[in-house]
Amino acid sequence: MNICILTISDRSSKGVRDDLSGPAILNKIESLGWNSVGYEIIPDEINIIRDQLIQWCDEIVPDIIFTTGGTGFAPRDVTPEATEKVIDKKTPGISEYIRLQSMKITPHAMLSRGIAGIRKKTLIINLPGSPKAALESIDFILPALPHAVELIHNDPKSESNH
Repeated sequence: MNICILTISDRSSKGVRDDLSGPAILNKIESLGWNSVGYEIIPDEINIIRDQLIQWCDEIVPDIIFTTGGTGFAPRDVTPEATEKVIDKKTPGISEYIRLQSMKITPHAMLSRGIAGIRKKTLIINLPGSPKAALESIDFILPALPHAVELIHNDPKSESNH
């Protein structure tokens, strides 16, 4: 699978703090044999997030975009709002399941506002900004991701994988 990783962080985009989540996600997808076809660090700006998601979905057409960061309650946390502006279909089960499983680890998981959805042929999934929480979230949904991508691509094999 082809994956893009978008880290959303004011501090990391300015070089004030190292991005730990993006590289952690990159290591995870590479361990799965998946390909990284895009990685960026951008600030918590709704228009910049929106434009990057649109560019990747419309030009690179990855199977999945993982965003990390900007899903909380802070005033500048706008990743879900930016994602909502670009998706054609919501996929609430993904984000609901991430929150459900994360609640078993920490009650702070209920503060995540991350969403997931589909733009054209790309599944976009908002992950938390913490490297630990981002990797746990991927692990929670990993069993369903290959089938989700098959369905999005209208792959004839998808029927046999139910």
